[in-house]
Amino acid sequence: MATVEHLSPLWDAFRKELAEVSTDEALTDLRDKYLSRSRGAVTVELKKLGQLSAEERPQAGKLLNELKLLVEQALAEKAGEIREKQKSARYQAERVDVTLPGYAYHTAGRHPIRRALEEMERIFVSMGFSIMSGPEVEVDYYNFEALNMPKGHPARDAQDTLYVTDNLVLRTHTSPVQIRTMEKQKPPVRIIAPGRVFRRDSVDATHSPMFHQIEGLVVDEGITLADLKGTIEMFLKAFFSEDTRIRLRPSYFPFVEPGAEVDVSCIFCRGTGCSICKQSGWIEIMGAGMVNPRVFQILGYDYEKYTGFAWGMGVDRIVMLKYQVEDLRLLFDNDIRFLSQF
Repeated sequence: MATVEHLSPLWDAFRKELAEVSTDEALTDLRDKYLSRSRGAVTVELKKLGQLSAEERPQAGKLLNELKLLVEQALAEKAGEIREKQKSARYQAERVDVTLPGYAYHTAGRHPIRRALEEMERIFVSMGFSIMSGPEVEVDYYNFEALNMPKGHPARDAQDTLYVTDNLVLRTHTSPVQIRTMEKQKPPVRIIAPGRVFRRDSVDATHSPMFHQIEGLVVDEGITLADLKGTIEMFLKAFFSEDTRIRLRPSYFPFVEPGAEVDVSCIFCRGTGCSICKQSGWIEIMGAGMVNPRVFQILGYDYEKYTGFAWGMGVDRIVMLKYQVEDLRLLFDNDIRFLSQF
């Protein structure tokens, strides 16, 4: 018959073994030893109840069930203790001393195109210009027609335009910003228009289907070609160096008349001649000219009262010159080794 005296050694043995358990695996083994359905010590005692008389069985069953409950409760408490110890150990292992200096990590500098654009904007703003922007997906009218390039004009073919629809294009220059500004603002106008533009070009060391431009426009009474030359020269001296020289060569653009190509003295050889400037001492840097009266007429400006000048240059080309970058693709590859130099 199962009695308190009979079961007490079993309980004492269990408690002794339980005190030595410190892992989940050991706890599982101890659970099986005492509560397993086939060979558990408590289970074995429960199976012996059938051998007892009807008078002895209720009391013995009660004692065994109480023992089983005690064992289960003790196992559950031990499992909680083990979890807490494991959690504490994990927290200790993952503990971070916030007073220690942070880990050093490699960073790049300001992107050279962004650096150049910000410097250009700063120079022109100091000269009294406002910064304007416009949509990159542009209506045909603003990209071509209002700039004196009607349908069928050969300049449309020369642009290698990327068409979205018959009437929508990815802008080929930021000149549409000038048109949009003149539609909303009467003279005087003094703006720059930096931004991304798109052409149907193949990618190589000097070409990209997407690149950056910055264009400028001044409209007022009495504006002359001398104002254009003085503005461009002041900007280039501030951007490159004080000894920078410029020259204007006659050229044709539909939206200016007269038009000119602007050359800058070679920043590599200081005008003495090198392989970069092809021994000429000059590097072509932008197109410019006096605003064509036809553009004023399209926009409703009084072309007999007002004159103006405009220019446009590729920012990426300027960056290549300023930072002596030989391959345009480096500006778009996002190589940390290249960007970290700026």
